[in-house]
Amino acid sequence: MRILGWVYLAAIFAFIFLPVVILVLYSFQDSRLPVPPFDGPSLKWYAQVLGDRSLMEALRNSLFVALTSSAIALALGFLAAQGLSRVALPGSMLMRGVLIAPMTVSYLIIALGLLSVFNNIGIRPSLWTAGLGHVVINLPLCFAILFAAMGDHQKNAERAARDLGASDWQVLCLVTAPMLTPALLAAYFLSVTFSWDEFIIAFLLTRFDVTLPVEIWSMLRSGLSPATNAIGSLVFLVSIALLIALELTVFRKAKK
Repeated sequence: MRILGWVYLAAIFAFIFLPVVILVLYSFQDSRLPVPPFDGPSLKWYAQVLGDRSLMEALRNSLFVALTSSAIALALGFLAAQGLSRVALPGSMLMRGVLIAPMTVSYLIIALGLLSVFNNIGIRPSLWTAGLGHVVINLPLCFAILFAAMGDHQKNAERAARDLGASDWQVLCLVTAPMLTPALLAAYFLSVTFSWDEFIIAFLLTRFDVTLPVEIWSMLRSGLSPATNAIGSLVFLVSIALLIALELTVFRKAKK
């Protein structure tokens, strides 16, 4: 039984990571197609990607949209979670359901709805409209994570702070937020990840300044290339480095 367990675990990891291994391997392909047989290794595709101005611009756009929209979604989700968990309001359960509802709606439907709204009020597609779309899809995620993390021990700490003369904003900034640091970081970086990878909303709500997924899609229209593998490998490397850095610093301190 133990052997079967290890075989099952190995099969799961192979299923998850084999596509990533293939992606990274053929990013070093020397020929023009990322298909067998492997011809390499070569770094020319990485040099081409890093020297491509349109790709680097799309990368900067993706970082801007992901970081900005995630910060807004986190702030709004935190305030909503704090209010609905601490104050008994009529219809609070309905409010929570409405806030979480966008998680069950297709991104295509959200993008088309936002596109119609922006067209009706005269707002042209841009990075800002794409960022607003990412706020819509990430706010429910931030709210759900933070609402679930708010427990009775935080209520007691907030009550004690108010008894000592702290204002509501002081309690929120100096007591509640520090106690929720792991949940805040988890919500923020999950939002960044979802915004970074999102394609449909970014495709429909941008025009000239596009994000990295939209730029990669444009490249794939002309056929497969090891350059797209190189882009994916670089993004994967940055994501893994960020995750390791957070685990070694912030999350390890939170566990202690």
